[in-house]
Amino acid sequence: MGSIDIPTANGNGKSPPFDGAETALESNTSKRRRSSVLPLEVGTRVMCRWRDGKYHPVKVIERRKVHNADYEYYVHYTEFNRRLDEWVKLEQLDLDSVEAVVDEKVEEKGATGLKMTRHQKRKIDETHVEGHEELDAASLREHEEFTKVKNIATIELGRYEIETWYFSPFPPEYNDCLKLFFCEFCLNFMKRKEQLQRHMRKCDLKHPPGDEIYRSGTLSMFEVDGKKNKVYGQNLCYLAKLFLDHKTLYYDVDLFLFYVLCECDDRGCHMVGYFSKEKHSEESYNLACILTLPPYQRKGYGKFLIAFSYELSKKEGKVGTPERPLSDLGLLSYRGYWTRVLLDILKKHKGNISIKELSDMTAIKAEDILTTLQSLELIQYRKGQHVICADPKVLDRHLKAAGRGGLDVDVSKLIWTPYKEQN
Repeated sequence: MGSIDIPTANGNGKSPPFDGAETALESNTSKRRRSSVLPLEVGTRVMCRWRDGKYHPVKVIERRKVHNADYEYYVHYTEFNRRLDEWVKLEQLDLDSVEAVVDEKVEEKGATGLKMTRHQKRKIDETHVEGHEELDAASLREHEEFTKVKNIATIELGRYEIETWYFSPFPPEYNDCLKLFFCEFCLNFMKRKEQLQRHMRKCDLKHPPGDEIYRSGTLSMFEVDGKKNKVYGQNLCYLAKLFLDHKTLYYDVDLFLFYVLCECDDRGCHMVGYFSKEKHSEESYNLACILTLPPYQRKGYGKFLIAFSYELSKKEGKVGTPERPLSDLGLLSYRGYWTRVLLDILKKHKGNISIKELSDMTAIKAEDILTTLQSLELIQYRKGQHVICADPKVLDRHLKAAGRGGLDVDVSKLIWTPYKEQN
């Protein structure tokens, strides 16, 4: 590459093609532009520097005054899920990219002044509605208004400090807390580290309350009855809501069983995730909520929890399905699980097999089997009926795309009596 001469006042090159007056004029113009848009209004769209060092489009959700009369802004990255919403400082925003606030009602009618393509608008809408398909527009707006700002920024749980993803409706006395400290065994939460340390000296729990129904190696599963352990169940819901963008938080935990997965060592049994299920479900739901805590994600625990819920269904002699709507991560996990389980059977099975037979073998609801096989284009309609097409090469390709299955459930280690039989 050739070299470039930098013009200087004393060098041999030519003088710069501008003078100090023009520089001052540009600076003043920039200052006037900044003062005319500050402070930014709620609803403003602007470019914001994210953690990757690049600028991304955001919408200002809320603002708050900080010292020196400056403002911080709570922003939603319109390209990303709401879990990445955060408070940002003014210097992270590109004020030259500020777009005027548009009335949301006008925007919905399409009369918008924003420079967005139809694809971008659809992407933003999908991000907002994700996980709330059962809500009408008014209910969705009410939900987003109530949960728009994360109230707790981080939590301490065991040896981990975890950034939260969503709003959780903790009692009013915790409104001024940005960080909460959880006892990892009883899940009581406190405002200060010293409170937690005092609590840990008195707390005699070393595992979740309830019955240990599974142990294999260092993994244990505990069944916790929400009616017998009401405070634990409610605390678990508060904790889970920080990472689940669901509309409903169940305060009436009496109706639910919680299955808490733990890693065990000589210090105790440390929660890595859980799923809940209704004691009596008329819709055949075998799972209500599912969560793997962020420090333990991408280790196969989510797939293990899903597989475990189906093993319980088999013990009950029922088919099961997860409660809808599923979160984005939940839907991906279930599609992967259904794909792996069904295609493994199709690979090994000789001769014809029906949807009903697959359902009886796996405890997966027939509708979930049908939609999974249809999405993989393994169902054909011949002579008035649906036929499963199981070409080995096609099955291998889909299994590879579905990824590895994660941790296996050793059914021989499951010691469990269904709830109806317990009572």
